[in-house]
Parts: sequence; C-alpha cells; structure tokens
Amino acid sequence: MAISIKTSDQIQAMREAGKLAAEVLQMIEPFVVPGVTTDELDRRCNEYIVNKQQAIPANVGYRNFPKTICSSVNHVVCHGIPGSKVLMKGDIINIDVTVIKNGYHGDTSRMYFVGEPSILARRLVEVTFKAMWVGIHAVRPGGNLRDVGRAIQTFAESHRFSVVREYCGHGIGTVYHEDPQVLHYDDSKTNIPLVPGMMFTVEPMINAGARHVKLLPDGWTVVTKDKSLSAQWEHTIAVTETGFEVMTLLDRDLGMLQAA
Repeated sequence: MAISIKTSDQIQAMREAGKLAAEVLQMIEPFVVPGVTTDELDRRCNEYIVNKQQAIPANVGYRNFPKTICSSVNHVVCHGIPGSKVLMKGDIINIDVTVIKNGYHGDTSRMYFVGEPSILARRLVEVTFKAMWVGIHAVRPGGNLRDVGRAIQTFAESHRFSVVREYCGHGIGTVYHEDPQVLHYDDSKTNIPLVPGMMFTVEPMINAGARHVKLLPDGWTVVTKDKSLSAQWEHTIAVTETGFEVMTLLDRDLGMLQAA
C-alpha cells in the first residue's frame, strides 16, 4: 500500500482547498428548504465554486459523474445525483462536495434538516455527527488506523444504529481517492500505523436500520436495502506531530473540536 506523506507546503495547500469546500457547505445552507430541487442546489454550488472561488468542482466528470455535489436524501446512503427531486418538510439530506484548488482536493460533507425532522431522523443525524468526531479523535501519531473504525462502530452500535461497510473514507491530496482506505468499522486489514503527514477523510455512513445497501441502476446512487434513513458527515484530516488537524473546518466551527 503506497500511502502519500504530505510535506508542510502540501498540507498548506490542502488547508486552502479544504476551507473552500467548507465554505460551499456554509453558502448553500440557507437554500436547503422545502420546495427546492437538488438540481437547484447543485447549480448554486457549481456557480459558487467556479465564479466566486475560482476553483474546480472535482465531481464533475469524475468517473462520468454528471454533477457538482452528491445530494443524498433520506434513505439514500451516498452518491445521490442531483436532479428534479423536490425537498419536502421533514427530509434529511447530505450534501457532499469536493473542490480542487491549485491541484489539491478539499473534500467534505454534512447533513441538513429540511424543516423539522422526525425524532428518529434528528437522533440519527446527531449520532452520526458524533460518530465522525469519535473517529477523528482517535487519530494520533503512533496510533493505528484501525482505531478510527473501531471507535466509530462501537459508538454507532451503542446507539442501536448500523455502520455501512461497502463505502469508506480515503487518502486524498493531488489525487482525489488514494490509499489508505478508511473503514468505519473494526477490521484487521486496517492495521496501519498513523504517522505525521498522512491525510485522509473520515466519513461514516450510519443507517437507522440494517447496514445493508444496494446500488441503483444509475451506477452511482446507493440506498439502504430496507429503505431506512441514512446519514453521513465528512471531514478531511491530517495526522500531525501531536494529534490531528481538520482541513475542512471553518473558523466559526473550531469549538466543535472541544465539544465533540
């Protein structure tokens, strides 16, 4: 497994790309309302990245993906393709965006409530958010990548939710998806020592029902087999000399590091 160790200059470039990706998710928040289509959200994100940020939307054309964001609503686990889907009160949606700036990728996603969610939906989203942070806080030099997946699985299952196993986090840099694979459950094949300069995403997908998923005929959209709700949060992380740094966290959100 060839894992890229980033230099200080590369890490700085990743900070810049990560901040831009985080800004996209902040920008789009006021527009995630009942009655909007996922295609409209996609259009706004594309225009913001291209015109405002002078950056490149990484998803467009990636392995023939047709849009700027992934928009995954309710029982869609990941990789939902924006289209004519109209958001309704009570929906939950994950928006996943990756921005390329000066050749480097910033990759992040978050959940949004469309109006007031159900009690189950709110609980799922909150537990998934905390599961991501539990995993992030397991990142430290001298530790093991397996610690991340074990921490996430233990936390999610303690709340009687299940962890998707078919999709995972990944190394990232000038390449969108590179080694290592970051599993969100305990598995011996992720016995990989963590060293400063490693960079990867932590992006658990947590289901309210069973963990099993299926891929739709469009070749991208992944849904829960039992049609239960699913949630996902994602940050890009660097291993540092003392712990970790989140590349995709805005200044306004720094308190989350202590609160999580």
